Amino acid sequence: MSDTCHTVRLAFPSHLDMLDFVQLLGDHAGRAGNLDDDAAHQMCLSVRESVVNAITHGNTGDESKRVVVEFQLEPADAPARVIVRVLDQGAGFDVVDVPDPVASENLLKSCGRGLFFMRKFMDSLTCRRVPGGGTEVRMVKKIG
Repeated sequence: MSDTCHTVRLAFPSHLDMLDFVQLLGDHAGRAGNLDDDAAHQMCLSVRESVVNAITHGNTGDESKRVVVEFQLEPADAPARVIVRVLDQGAGFDVVDVPDPVASENLLKSCGRGLFFMRKFMDSLTCRRVPGGGTEVRMVKKIG
């Protein structure tokens, strides 16, 4: 990220091999935003969970569908937060339909904790269906 560009956008086919590259961009956004180590780790874990969900659940592993990840420092002149958007081209989902991962019947399940982590680690989380199909997950991590 340079002084003139405070947004990085990556679009790629639904393939889990892209996770390492997304991680590098997240690390860079955390450093550019002066996040401390814990905050940067929390943000990167949340982004990773969101991208895995977009690939496996949203786009159902269909490599012809794309995932978009966007990191934005805001405001540009003195960043106070990092905004992350993850978009897929799937059918969309309703957050209220996602099972509670801390409910006793779900505690031993090997999946289903991504949204839980995102809610705990980020300062803001919104999920919405995108007109025309897909889901947008928007997360905010405050700096400082």
